[in-house]
Amino acid sequence: MGNKRSQIEMSEEEIQAFLEEERVAIVTSFGPRGWPHSMPLWYQVVDGRIRSWTFRKSQKVKNLERDPRATVLVEAGYDVYPELRGVMYEAETVIHDDSETVLDYGLGSIGRYSPGGGEPDEAMIEAFRAQAAKRVVLEFVPVHTVTWDHRKLGGVY
Repeated sequence: MGNKRSQIEMSEEEIQAFLEEERVAIVTSFGPRGWPHSMPLWYQVVDGRIRSWTFRKSQKVKNLERDPRATVLVEAGYDVYPELRGVMYEAETVIHDDSETVLDYGLGSIGRYSPGGGEPDEAMIEAFRAQAAKRVVLEFVPVHTVTWDHRKLGGVY
């Protein structure tokens, strides 16, 4: 019969295509009482790594400043078992707080998340520039990766 785990693993190309297709990552850090703190975040893939932005004063940033370890989960097909697929990273988090990186992230989100995508106009650039002072970019550097794509089993378990 063989190892089912190895049958459902994604290749690096499949991982990158999946991450480009999906839109929300669940990021889990360690909260102030030591309990997991999970939050959904929009993300972009930059140089093969998941990046997200959030408010500088958010709980998740405080958590990641204290302990940079995070688990990042992107999944799909959650309502139909044979369609389940996902990528989970155990990652070290790099927090970027320079305004250029933060602004670049904000502007990059327009094409990914705005209806119809498109290029930012001057008003959008200024709005993102104002937001950049309040935000940071979280870059998740994978230490360990687990993937699954149940569609590869063809309905046979």
